[in-house]
Amino acid sequence: MRPQIHPIPSGTRDVLPDEMRELRDITEAIRAVFELDGYGEVWTPALEYEEVLGRGGGAPPAYRVFDDHGEVLALRTDMTVPIARLVATRYQSAEPPLKFCYFAHAYRGVRPHRGQMREFLQAGIELVGAPAPHGTAEALSVACHALDAVGLRDYRIGLGDASLYPTLLRSLGIAQQAGKALMDALVARDFVALQHELGKLGLGDADTELLLRVPQVRGGPEVLADAEGPVAGAVAGLRGVYDRLAPEVAQRVIFDLGLIRKMGYYTGAVFDVYDPALGAPLGGGGRYDDLLGRFGRPLPAVGFALTIDRLHIALTGEEKAAALAREPAVDAFGGVQS
Repeated sequence: MRPQIHPIPSGTRDVLPDEMRELRDITEAIRAVFELDGYGEVWTPALEYEEVLGRGGGAPPAYRVFDDHGEVLALRTDMTVPIARLVATRYQSAEPPLKFCYFAHAYRGVRPHRGQMREFLQAGIELVGAPAPHGTAEALSVACHALDAVGLRDYRIGLGDASLYPTLLRSLGIAQQAGKALMDALVARDFVALQHELGKLGLGDADTELLLRVPQVRGGPEVLADAEGPVAGAVAGLRGVYDRLAPEVAQRVIFDLGLIRKMGYYTGAVFDVYDPALGAPLGGGGRYDDLLGRFGRPLPAVGFALTIDRLHIALTGEEKAAALAREPAVDAFGGVQS
């Protein structure tokens, strides 16, 4: 008898026991780091009022339902906005800094044929009430501690500033609406599209060259040395973060002046986590100093999230690469090379 096939929604998947044990090992190692660094675990509803999520300015919800009162509910797209709501509601008078961690699923509208997931498990922290640069340095340090704890070896952290390019656009008198296409191209890391959009603005050659060159600046701390003009403030902020990192964390950092994350609430330093075993970021985060104020308790904040499925794939890729490196080389005649 042929087995029946009952489909599941695209962009979702079943996880079987062997893989589930491996994922559990990863999350438990990360949980131990978060607890050691003083972050208390929280849990919030997967469903939030759409109006609440919209106030946060994150990714637009992809899945909506009506409750029995006719209110529109939506599945959360991340945990940062729900925790901002939680802080304003449940910690109105608590003395900062407030340290939270979470292990929760988020839901996004994506193009599943590209291998992206609609439902994915995140592990992350939110550090509320700790301004830059020391709060940002702590978040980066916790991220590295977590990645080290699960055994990832080859990762790097791209560090930029979400305010840098918008500040540059304003300094050249480029209107917000005209700049949106440029920002969208940067989010997608599409420099061909960026050059195309710049060509539509009728700028002088020097301004066009500046707007194309600055977001492609990447490298070590030496790239921060001679920043002048409108980008100097953002670059000085990045230098202040770097100066507060322990050497084992600082060596993981690559400065990326064109880094912009998709969520619209970021205000300062932002970062992505990369590993050569995976062609997409494992996670990332940054500062969102204006977000808490939208919910009634203005406080600076910074956080990050790691996508557990991607972290698992990167770990597996590193292990396979290490195993291949240990195998003896074989010559064309089948002999083992010395």
